[in-house]
Amino acid sequence: MLDGPLLEESEPGAEAPCSGSCQAQHVLQTLNAYLWSGTLTDVVPRAGGHDFPCHRAALSAGSAYFRSLFAAGQPELGQAVVPEMPGTGRTRAAAALAAVLDYLFSSGVQLRAEDEAAAVLERAERLGVAGLREACTRFLEGSLRAANSLALRHVAAFSLPSLAERCGRVLRQDFTEVVRHADFLELAPEEVAALLADPTLGVAREEAVFEAAMRWVRHDAPARRQQLRSLLEHVRLPLLAPDYFLEKVEADELLRACCECRPLLLEARACFILGREAGGLRTRPRRFMDLAEVIVVIGGCGRKGLMRLPFADAYHPESQRWIPLPSLPGYMRSEFAACTLRNDIYVSGGHINSHDVWMFSSHLHTWIKVASLHKGRWRHKMVVLHGQLFVVGGFDGLQRLSSVERYDPFSNTWESAEPLLEAVSSAAVVPCAGRLYVIGGARQDNISTDKVQCFDPKEDRWSLQSRAPFSQRCLEAVSLEDTIYVVGGLMSKIFTYNPGTDVWGEAAVLPSPVESCGVTVCDGKVHITGGRDDHGESTDRVFTFDPSSGQVEAQPSLQRCTSSHGCVTIVQSLGR
Repeated sequence: MLDGPLLEESEPGAEAPCSGSCQAQHVLQTLNAYLWSGTLTDVVPRAGGHDFPCHRAALSAGSAYFRSLFAAGQPELGQAVVPEMPGTGRTRAAAALAAVLDYLFSSGVQLRAEDEAAAVLERAERLGVAGLREACTRFLEGSLRAANSLALRHVAAFSLPSLAERCGRVLRQDFTEVVRHADFLELAPEEVAALLADPTLGVAREEAVFEAAMRWVRHDAPARRQQLRSLLEHVRLPLLAPDYFLEKVEADELLRACCECRPLLLEARACFILGREAGGLRTRPRRFMDLAEVIVVIGGCGRKGLMRLPFADAYHPESQRWIPLPSLPGYMRSEFAACTLRNDIYVSGGHINSHDVWMFSSHLHTWIKVASLHKGRWRHKMVVLHGQLFVVGGFDGLQRLSSVERYDPFSNTWESAEPLLEAVSSAAVVPCAGRLYVIGGARQDNISTDKVQCFDPKEDRWSLQSRAPFSQRCLEAVSLEDTIYVVGGLMSKIFTYNPGTDVWGEAAVLPSPVESCGVTVCDGKVHITGGRDDHGESTDRVFTFDPSSGQVEAQPSLQRCTSSHGCVTIVQSLGR
């Protein structure tokens, strides 16, 4: 099992100059020759039923385990046998120890297969042979591929961060191939769940993730059917093609028999009908899918506030790529309202007494004029609640408005809804937890208010909530994870409001005050785009706020300075 002696004896009396490194190599070769011939050996490690006579001094020099063992006085002098160590199975124990000894006595090792390298790595780790650990790691990294990535990830449990990182990268990039191998079927439930939950899985479509989950469950359906709910939580069912959902998901016998999975299926159905309003994380595309969340910036005012911008552009934060969209028709407008419904963009009003409403069809990639508002308005807001558009408040050139209109996209009709308790314009309006919240804004007497008006669609009435810690106009707001985030009004802070507790708070401080900015949620972060600074000029600055870290970070600038613009998030094919 051990290599033959590497020592080559020189002729008697020959003189050969030798450096320090050369001398060290000569000593190592001599020890290797002694090991091979059994000369002066004084200790016998045992593995897999095989004995390996060695020199305790050499073992102590190269192995932390043996150094500690011999320093404690065990084993005693003489040809003492070191008890067999636990760990590597008997069939590989002898070969693994032989490889370790080869390395200690010749500073070299020959590895031929991943399982052999893994066994040697385990033995080297237990014996504390650092150099051999690195050699095994390099070999395993070089042999890594989709078929063995799961097995090598378990090997990486020996505190091998570089191998673990490489395994993780292969698992994500080659997920569809990885799940076809038997190792995937033997994973523990929590390992499968962690893999399915990864937002960076290299899948073009979510169907591949669903099929992987079901393949793992069906491998041992009687024992694993109780894991269906916990696994399906990490499958983004709303991203499945609707026909696939009907034919492959709802018709699946295992899922039909699983009552715990029913809420997830209902959530997906609601998303197919209502769009992204009905879901949270599960409606967000994974990073490398054919679809991606993009931020759409629409029109607005130029730097000095005089020029009306016709442009509409989509921005993909991951690639930092801008995609031009068709310009908004009748673009000589500002302070219009914009929102998304079922992945289409709606724009309403935008100048004195404007009744116009336009829809950008993300499917047809064009703007379409839909039914007009009953009341022309600007400086209003438009949001989506329960699959319908709500246009709230605003200004008609003479007075602030308390009127509210509701749009049914199926009948293409507007109808009057319960009016506000107090007329406001330039307020922040945001849906959250099934209700509508109107925060601040300018009153009829041109004084800004701190009131928070709340509409409950179940009771069809408005009520007042806790006052905001500010009295401002030109505000914007978004909701994320049942929390409302408010910016604008030339405030330097991001404020939060929790509808469940009716409590206000402060989330973060912005680098500078801003008003009439765009705000949208993309990839789980609040994106703040453009707006007017404290000098009244439009800016091209962009910031993101991450609720999970509480950090505000500057992002690449907009393509142009703009304020009072539309800013929404849709899902779009990156191939466009």
